[in-house]
Formats: sequence, C-alpha cells, structure tokens
Amino acid sequence: MTPPVTLEAPPGRRPVARRPQGPVPPPVPPTGGDDGPGREPSERRPPLDNLRLAILILIGGESMFFAALIGALLVLRLGHPAWPPPLQPRLPVGVTGVNTLVLLASSVTMLAALRALARGAAATGVRRLALTAGLGALFLGVQGYEWVRLIGYGLTVSSGAYGGTFYTLIGAHGVHVLGALVWLGVVLAGAARGRYADGRTTPVKACAMFWHFVVGLWPILYVVVYLL
Repeated sequence: MTPPVTLEAPPGRRPVARRPQGPVPPPVPPTGGDDGPGREPSERRPPLDNLRLAILILIGGESMFFAALIGALLVLRLGHPAWPPPLQPRLPVGVTGVNTLVLLASSVTMLAALRALARGAAATGVRRLALTAGLGALFLGVQGYEWVRLIGYGLTVSSGAYGGTFYTLIGAHGVHVLGALVWLGVVLAGAARGRYADGRTTPVKACAMFWHFVVGLWPILYVVVYLL
C-alpha cells in the first residue's frame, strides 16, 4: 500500500496529506493473530449433528410403522361386535399400568444422566445410566412374565385377530425396547471408561433420543391395546 504524501504548508497552516493518484487498494483484512476485536471468529457448530439427524429420520420411519399397526388394530376392532372376543383371556391392565410407570421413570433417569455427563459429573452420569438400564430391563422382565401367563391362559398368535394384533404390536415395541437397552449398555460402558468427558456427549444424546421415543410410544400402545 502506497503511503500518503504530506505536503508542506505555509507557516500558520497545518500540513495537508494527499494520496497519490490511482485506485486505492482495499484495506488489509485482520489476521486474527491477537485477542483484540480483529481475531478470527470461532468455528460454529451445526445445530444438529449427523448422528442425531439420522436418529430423527429413524424415529420418523418407526413412527409411521407403528401408526400403520395401530390403524390396522382399530380397523379390526371395528369389524368385531365384541372386543376382546368371548372366551379370550383379558389383558393384565393393572400390572401393565404399574409397569408403564416404571418405563416412564427410566426416561426421567435418562435425562438426569445426560445432564450429569454434560456438566462433567461422570460418576453420577454412569450411575443414572445404569439405573435407566435397570428400569428398562425390569419393564421387559415384567412384560415377558405377563406374556408367559397369557400364553398359559390360551392367548397365542394363532388365537385370531385378538391375539395376533396383541403380540404384533406389543412384541414390536418389546423388540425396540430391547434394541434401545443394548444400545444403552454400549453407551454405559463408554461412559464408565470416560469416553464422554469434556462435553463429548453426542452418542449419549442420540441414544437418549431413541430411548425417549420407545418410552413415549408405550403409553399410546397401553391405551389403545389395554384400555380401549
């Protein structure tokens, strides 16, 4: 950049600075080498990482899958004058209602675990993740026990539309809970090794998203299958 030329002025007047003729070059951009206002801007993180975006797409697909199953169940019920059909065992509404509270509590402990890991309390986060896994396993255990009892009472997949729709809907949800539980076990093992320190909790957030999905889906299935 060509420096301006200072012209001498008569006595009593201030010197006048004139720039040479020709185009004026643009100012040099700041290098960002200091801590002043010209420092380089910090790198912006995307509002949603690829892993959680993939989980959202998965949840969308699973939501349509369960919506189709629920719609099929409602259509079958409209075609039957009595539901459940005569001579078919009744579903355990009370026990399953308590089991619903167990699964909802696991969503609360998952939130608490994520918050603990985000603030750096790794030991607390591990304990709460373990509690979440325990509640999920308890839910599956109670559901499995009730299934064994219902099969003993004669309710099977081949019992007709009543048994077929019950085991299809509740079984599909149970498979999803089992998959979420396996994923949670992997996340728990990583948290115990300190893999999610310094705010690197994206895998935990993705697991929590899917866990909240299977938890939030269950009350809908409970009302549609057990109560209506």
